Amino acid sequence: MAKLLIQTQGFENRSLELRLGVNRVGRDEANDFPIPHPSVSTHHCELIFSSDGVVLHDLDSTNGSFVNGQPVSEVWLERGQRVRLGQIELFVEDTGISVSIPQFERAVPPPKPPLVLEDGSFVCPRHPDLLATFKCTKCGEVMCSGCVRMMRRQGGQPLFLCLLCHNKSERIITEKAKAKKGLFGFLQDTVRFKFGGRPKD
Repeated sequence: MAKLLIQTQGFENRSLELRLGVNRVGRDEANDFPIPHPSVSTHHCELIFSSDGVVLHDLDSTNGSFVNGQPVSEVWLERGQRVRLGQIELFVEDTGISVSIPQFERAVPPPKPPLVLEDGSFVCPRHPDLLATFKCTKCGEVMCSGCVRMMRRQGGQPLFLCLLCHNKSERIITEKAKAKKGLFGFLQDTVRFKFGGRPKD
């Protein structure tokens, strides 16, 4: 079964034994795996475990998620890699599944129209306690991370598919993510101007 070992001092002998589906990690006790450390965000990341492996998805955490020292936002984990959440170090012991799960298509009842909150975000039609994080590019269906279907691509980012029409789905970009991206873009442009000189006309 997929398992990550915490190796930071004070958290030794603790492990994250993932269950199938979405496993939420963060400082808040409501997470599936709470890690009470100040460098870990309240809701830091998701570890999405399927028959294809484990995907780490950073939830716009303050101090970031890293795999083998490289900052990541969404990536497949491999056995033997080292993951850092804030200042918490973990070792990926295994990403496989030890039980045989029969593959079959099941009828999915049509969901109710999604609830739209005041800030413009959607509530998952099937999980009213979760926000929708994906939207189908064809039928427009919105889904949370637990509803969307993942497909693994060789050497690339995971492909997310709609659970209704099986077409490509994309992440819903939140206002928080837009603000964070805008800040990083500004800093990147500032550094490029400082070291690259004034652009030629």
